[in-house]
Amino acid sequence: MWILAFIFFQSILNVFSEDLHSSLYFVNASLQEVVFASTTGTSVPCPAGGAPPASLRWYLATGEEIYDVPGIRHVHPNGTLQIFNFLPSSFSKLIHDNTYYCTAENPSGKIRSQDVHIKAVSREPYTVRVADQKAMRGSVAVFKCIIPASVEAYVTVVSWEKDTVSLSSGQRYLITSTGALYILDVLPEDGLNNYRCTTRHRYTGETRQSNSARLIVSDPTNAEPGILDGFDHREVMINHRVELPCKASGFPAPKYRWLKDNSPLEPDSRFRQTITGLLIESAQPSDSGTYVCEVWNSYGNAEVMGRLYVKRKKPLVVSPRKVKGSVGSKVSLSCSVSGSDEYELSWYRNGEIIYPGNNVRFTGLNRENLIVEGMSKSDGGAYQCFARKGKMSAQDFVQVILEDGTPKILSSFSEKVVNPNEPVFLVCNVKGTPPPRCTWSLDDDPVIKDSHHHLGHYETHEGHVISQLNVTHTQVQDGGVYRCTCSNSAGVVYHQARINVRGRASIRPMKNITAIAGRDAFVHCRVIGYPYYSIKWYKNSALLPFNHRQRAFENNGTLKLSNVQQVDAGEYNCKVMVQPNKMDSQSVHVRVRVPPYIQPFEFQRFTIGQRVFIPCVVMSGDRPLDITWQKDGRPIPASLGVTVDNIDFTSSLRISNLTPDHNGNYTCIARNEAAAVEHQSQLIVRVPPQFVVQPEDQDGIYGKTVTLNCSAEGYPPPTIVWEHSKGAGVPQFQPIPLNSGSRIQLLSNGSLLIKHVLEDDSGFYLCKVSNDVGADVSKSMYLTVKIPAMITSYPNTTLATQGEEKRMSCIAHGEKPIMVRWEKEERIINPETSRYVVTVKEVADEVISTLVIMPTVREDSGFFSCHAINSFGEDRGIIQLTVQEPPDPPEVEIREVKDRTIALRWTMGFDGNSPITGYDIECKNKSASWLSAQVTKDVSPQLNQATIIDLHPSSTYNIRMVAKNIIGNSNPSNELTITTDEHLNGLGKRLNVPPQKHLQNGVIRGYQVGYREYSPGGSHQFTIISVDTTGDTTESIILDNLKKFTQYSVVVQAANRAGTGPSSQQVVTKTLEDVPSRPPENVLAVAKSPEVISLSWMPLPREALNGNLQGYRVIYWANLPDGELGEIRNVTTNQPSLELDGLEKYTNYSIQVLAFTNAGDGVRSEQIYVRTKEDVPGPPAGVKAAASSSSVVFVSWLPPLKLNGIIRKYIVFCSNLFSGSEFEASPDAYFYRIPNLARNRQYSIWVVAVTAAGHGNNSEKITVEPLAKAPARILTFNGTVTTPWMKDIVLPCKAVGDPPPTIKWLKGNMFESAIETKDVHTNGSFIIRTVKAEDSGNYSCVASNNWGSDEITLNLQVQVPPDQPRLTVTKTTTTSITLSWIPGDNGGSSIRGYILQYSEDNSEQWGSFPISPSERSYRLENLKCGTWYKFTLTAQNAVGPGRISEIIEAKTHGKEPQFAKEHELFTSINSTRARLNLVGWNNGGCPITSFVLEYRAVDSPTWTTAQRTSLTKSYILYDLQEATWYELQMKVTNSAGSAEKRVTFATLNADGSNMSGSGGLKMVVTITSILVVAVLVFIMLMVLKRRRREQRLKRLRGDNEFFSLISSSKNTRTPDTVNKQQQTLRMHIDIPRAQLLIEERDTMETIDDRSTVLLTDNDFGEANKQKSSTVTHTVHYQSLSQATGPLVDVSDARPGTNPTARRTAKAGPAAARSRYASQWTLNRPHPTSSSHTLTTDWRLPTPRATGSVDKESDSYSVSPSQDTDRARSSMVSTESASSTYEELARAYEHAKMEEQLRHAKFTITECFISDTSSEQMTAGTNDYTDSLTSSTPSESGICRFTASPPKPQDVSRVMNMAVPKAHRPGKESMLTSCWHNHRTFKQTNTRLPEKGVCIHLIYHPICRHITVCLGPLIISVVGGVPS
Repeated sequence: MWILAFIFFQSILNVFSEDLHSSLYFVNASLQEVVFASTTGTSVPCPAGGAPPASLRWYLATGEEIYDVPGIRHVHPNGTLQIFNFLPSSFSKLIHDNTYYCTAENPSGKIRSQDVHIKAVSREPYTVRVADQKAMRGSVAVFKCIIPASVEAYVTVVSWEKDTVSLSSGQRYLITSTGALYILDVLPEDGLNNYRCTTRHRYTGETRQSNSARLIVSDPTNAEPGILDGFDHREVMINHRVELPCKASGFPAPKYRWLKDNSPLEPDSRFRQTITGLLIESAQPSDSGTYVCEVWNSYGNAEVMGRLYVKRKKPLVVSPRKVKGSVGSKVSLSCSVSGSDEYELSWYRNGEIIYPGNNVRFTGLNRENLIVEGMSKSDGGAYQCFARKGKMSAQDFVQVILEDGTPKILSSFSEKVVNPNEPVFLVCNVKGTPPPRCTWSLDDDPVIKDSHHHLGHYETHEGHVISQLNVTHTQVQDGGVYRCTCSNSAGVVYHQARINVRGRASIRPMKNITAIAGRDAFVHCRVIGYPYYSIKWYKNSALLPFNHRQRAFENNGTLKLSNVQQVDAGEYNCKVMVQPNKMDSQSVHVRVRVPPYIQPFEFQRFTIGQRVFIPCVVMSGDRPLDITWQKDGRPIPASLGVTVDNIDFTSSLRISNLTPDHNGNYTCIARNEAAAVEHQSQLIVRVPPQFVVQPEDQDGIYGKTVTLNCSAEGYPPPTIVWEHSKGAGVPQFQPIPLNSGSRIQLLSNGSLLIKHVLEDDSGFYLCKVSNDVGADVSKSMYLTVKIPAMITSYPNTTLATQGEEKRMSCIAHGEKPIMVRWEKEERIINPETSRYVVTVKEVADEVISTLVIMPTVREDSGFFSCHAINSFGEDRGIIQLTVQEPPDPPEVEIREVKDRTIALRWTMGFDGNSPITGYDIECKNKSASWLSAQVTKDVSPQLNQATIIDLHPSSTYNIRMVAKNIIGNSNPSNELTITTDEHLNGLGKRLNVPPQKHLQNGVIRGYQVGYREYSPGGSHQFTIISVDTTGDTTESIILDNLKKFTQYSVVVQAANRAGTGPSSQQVVTKTLEDVPSRPPENVLAVAKSPEVISLSWMPLPREALNGNLQGYRVIYWANLPDGELGEIRNVTTNQPSLELDGLEKYTNYSIQVLAFTNAGDGVRSEQIYVRTKEDVPGPPAGVKAAASSSSVVFVSWLPPLKLNGIIRKYIVFCSNLFSGSEFEASPDAYFYRIPNLARNRQYSIWVVAVTAAGHGNNSEKITVEPLAKAPARILTFNGTVTTPWMKDIVLPCKAVGDPPPTIKWLKGNMFESAIETKDVHTNGSFIIRTVKAEDSGNYSCVASNNWGSDEITLNLQVQVPPDQPRLTVTKTTTTSITLSWIPGDNGGSSIRGYILQYSEDNSEQWGSFPISPSERSYRLENLKCGTWYKFTLTAQNAVGPGRISEIIEAKTHGKEPQFAKEHELFTSINSTRARLNLVGWNNGGCPITSFVLEYRAVDSPTWTTAQRTSLTKSYILYDLQEATWYELQMKVTNSAGSAEKRVTFATLNADGSNMSGSGGLKMVVTITSILVVAVLVFIMLMVLKRRRREQRLKRLRGDNEFFSLISSSKNTRTPDTVNKQQQTLRMHIDIPRAQLLIEERDTMETIDDRSTVLLTDNDFGEANKQKSSTVTHTVHYQSLSQATGPLVDVSDARPGTNPTARRTAKAGPAAARSRYASQWTLNRPHPTSSSHTLTTDWRLPTPRATGSVDKESDSYSVSPSQDTDRARSSMVSTESASSTYEELARAYEHAKMEEQLRHAKFTITECFISDTSSEQMTAGTNDYTDSLTSSTPSESGICRFTASPPKPQDVSRVMNMAVPKAHRPGKESMLTSCWHNHRTFKQTNTRLPEKGVCIHLIYHPICRHITVCLGPLIISVVGGVPS
């Protein structure tokens, strides 16, 4: 049983070994076309392979094997065809635009790939354009990007722009698959924009932007349809989507109908009519046909007709799949192609096309059947069938295996005994190819078919032959030895056995036998009958055998005579004992014959002309003998003159004069009766070599093919060797290497073929002929390579400025003379024209042609080409010239006009071929001149609309614009004259007007406003709000806390004393759209394949959309194995599902989904992770092999660049010409030692990676040879090593050699010393301990021994934590704050996320949010209204968290409650009750959370309290005492704070009269006294304040000298400059959240919160200048100063733009800050822009009424500190900004007062003063002393400094350090500063009553003694005397 099982498994293994160990296959059978850019080149892997590894070769479609052309084309050992990048001048159609195919060959056969068309695409001039279009309002407009036909196949539309904003498919815009732009529901505003398309070349990557086109919008008028978009031909692959466009204009809107092949389109779920035409999903072959789109309306009709062709890969199958045959057999193959298309079939065998012949024929209409008869050994292998139609092709193949066809008997009959008349059935089962034929014999006589003997045979389904013999009615004479003999063309086999028939035994007569001496002979005794007792042989009465050469087989009567001799001749007698005493016998005579034996002979070495005699002697054999001669198997021709002499047993050959014709094989044949024998010998007539064709000097053309002729004759055929000597000097010939596939080949006639002649091929060539007969002959020649004209250098693109001279040069190379011609877009330039001059100069072997254009004009933009021509060819270079000029002015129009604002919109004109850098908006009063116009400079080029604000109502203005680019400014635009509207009081939407006077029926007391969600049925209830009347002609109210993007209906009712009147007519309006408030839910991701992930999610519910859903955006990125993050991508879709394709294989992806509306992106879903499926890996990225001894080789490799899965193992292959081996290595091993190799024998080594999906591609093959003296070789690869900082890193350097090499390491070019932290291991590795950023760089490892050296370079990149992000606040509302940030340096590792921390003001509780790395902004919701918050942001990478950002603070919108002064508190008072009017309380924008009311009689100590959680409109005080004075205090609280109001009132007498009497008089006197005292105290305070102000101003004038010295020493200002500064100095001081008292003559004015005070030079004049009698000041609400130009609001800028940017412009004389803060500065990360231009996030409301609430706040944040301590993981700093030297001093000293900053290092980071000089104030830096340094410019009039805690090593000098808190507006402390040169500060503190702390600073003698007093209201700086 075990033996049977073993045999069974062995047979299975044999079958599998045939299929697996010898097979061919296709890796990428679909590869049919490769297009690439000439600038990049391409690599094409051979799409075929095999196991064992096949030999891969590339051929041209003509069948010519390709050759390597250095630097142009190369075939790698792994079968990859590489075509290098090349200049257009090197283009060769044979190489760069040709059809190739690849073959794979191994022992199982040879297959060829499908034809692969490889085409290079070079850069060529082309332009794309868009035509203006017309459309009616409300219809559809279609813009098409017109691409030239020459590049249409390679150029695609990638985007459309409206003005400068990219468009994407959405609600009104649709970009089709063909690149057309559809504008739906055309509006008049659509005609105000410019539209242009951007295209990209698929292969060169070039982008082109079209011209700007306009849409002409007209009102609808009756018109017949006109086709806007159609098609004439479309091709699509099966199962793909196709769009057939059909769109027409016309009015009324036309209708559409589709027909296919003249029949109406049948209903099909795959067909869908869309806005653009007909959409066919999953196209099928049956969809092919002619489509007609009929369009009609009541005024006419039109149609679009086109043809659709659905292509499919031709399913082609060759059958049968397994074919096994043998020599001589017949093979039939069939090739079937599905589908009805016409195609051409061709058959190939082992890569060679098969033609019909003697044994090959085709059948079928399209030669689909191949029949090969009489298969020979060469007919085995791979048979392929190709089906071709146009560029489409398909193929399939089978392997035909030829087996040994020699017949083999599988089963047969055996000896047996039968009775007479018993039938006998004999069978032979035979296997063979071709099927054998069988014959039967009985005792050597053929069996004759008769009535008793029946013969038959047949074939089984397995191909076996069954031969049968049936003997009926058996008789005794039917007994004997039966033999079955089967034969075919491959051989013969037989089987015999004895059949005994019972009966009397006897012997049949036997025939005499002739035996051949020396061979074996068999004599059979033909016994019949059974039984018999014995069979014996006798000779001469002697019983046989009697010697060792005789053997008798008693059982079957056979006598064997071995090695027959002459003595064996004679009579032999066979005796059979038929009965015990009875014998029967027969005799046979054996005759022995002796065959001839020829004595061997050989021809000697003969030369032409010699004589020859050769004898043939028959040494033995029976006579008579016949001896003959043959030459080359035929009788010797008489013409050769050969004489043959036969004498008895000899025959001789005589030749009197040898010639080459006598060459050949001569055979002597001797025959007699026994046999015929022969002996053969070759006669070689040696002929010395001589030339048939001698080489001559020749010319060759570069890039062409040349043949160097040389032919010779001789015998043996001579060997021709070519040698080459470069150059024209004295020849130094070197052998020319000739390899298979080489560019230089030796032809069969000896000539040398050079393909693609190179310049280096010129020189002497020597043709040397030899055949070892006589002397060698040789002849040299000279090859001159003629160089066709080539352009070797020219600029691809170049710029010119309009009006200036432009030079463009081309350098040409080649054979002289060279003519250079210039063309402009295919028009030859005439150099005699006035503006064009062409100069030509020859330098060495180059020709330089220069085209000079003077001057350049706009029309010169375009493509120029220089053409170089000589006698051997021509070339051209294409130059794109762009002429830049100032832009054309924009077209400006009015968008909206209000009382104080004018909204503009403009259309960009021609940009002058240079990007618009900004716009200037000029605005002036109509009566003024443009010289006095207010200018808003540098409006962002991203914008196309803006709003001019702070204008005067009912005033006429002139407005114009100027566009700017880097070349200059445009002319002014069209001038607009606009008159602003009259002023309209109130805020909000005007809902209604009061009833007409005659309908009021009394005095209107108020209104009731009702609103509800709008629905047709009116199912919602009204919400009612009561509003008191204001008495104005128009009443208004703002409705808030409404649902987003919801329709509301509003009604208003007027009320008088009689009640409420009827409701107004219902008004329906809709709230604005917002972003979705929830993420998509149930996001599911499934990996479909190694490159595809399928996504699905639940659609967002309507209530969460907050607008019209525009689509879903999927954000995804790869989480790479090294921990880095891949590129963050996003795709959009309108469906709740999507397939992501083109992904990296076996890669973990992070995916988020969000919905978006017109308002923007909604909330992202949580990250989900999914990994693509595993696939076979790519080839190892590199392989090295080196010998370490005479028998050992080390192999190293790099993992594949594309792992595509988990590497399970590596297989190392090692083979030579005689054998091959493979070794397995673990997946984490990259080295392998191969022992026991043969010395000095070359081995090929390659490595394959294996994943669960299978074996990957082979690596590059490396040839290595084990050597005893092995040179040093490094197995480690060059590359980059990345490591986190502060870790130990080992740089490997594994080297081998014999003897073992020594290792040295270098960094740069200096050897590293082995110090404590850096060491070299014994294995050559270099360790760097606790690696730091400065350790980054190139490290070289050098290995050397006695026989050689090797070197590698490793680039070490040290990753550090990321730098701090720059965090800013971009938007605030009452309950949310939106933050944005700019990432800092990522530290060499991708940012993996952010941690946002926030805390409420004065709270130590911090919350945090993790944020995705793709985010750049974050919105915190559900915050408290009117509350300050602190924020920090930390970035994280693979190393860890980075530095914490600056702590910034922002406040949500809203403030504490206020009571409006214009409202009366009491509506009515009687003797016992008082009604309070609480409508005057304004909530400040934040909901009221608490209302507390307390009252008491003046003479009572007890308060009566009423507390509420909300504020009602009125409140009644009951049970009051009549004629009594009461005190009333109210406290109203919201989340922003609380407000109190205190009043006194008196109740009336019982009769309703006012209170009187002594009590009342006493109260009046008391109150009057209190008021008088209060007024006196107030007057004293004002006098004191005025005196202090005068002292301060006086001392500040004295300090001007001090500041002048500072400015002079630090800024190197001239005295004139200083004086100029002092004369024109205008200082802006902003003190937010504080009350500032300002004196103006004899009046006092309190400036409201958040105001800006403009102080003129009267306040800050020269020291000796007396204070002016007048003080001027201006107050601008919202901290806004307006000095030089109109204020522009761009709050309605287009969505998607990011206009905010850091302003870095230096302040000019006309510049002024838009905001100033003592501790807060504005960050604007944007290019240079005017100080008066505010972007989307900078809202500038007009002065507001008391109690109104801002709905959006300004964006502001602390500027990031310029802290240079990069080693700290977190940074603590305090930052300040100031507009004056005074404030800088004040701020600096206050910082020194902070306990935690007492020993800090202070650095002035930025300082710009708002004066005319605009120079920067600079100073040095000293540790732990007060200092100033310069930094990058910021806003004018701002100084900043940073306070950093001391370094750790000086911690002893720090006392009681604490973490500083971020400053913000509202702290009463102001920071002050003063600086010095040599001496340190001394500080004393003195407590002043009620004024705060004073700080005395003593410094350098040139400084002053400054006292700074910090108090709650008054801030003063007093000068002192030098110390």
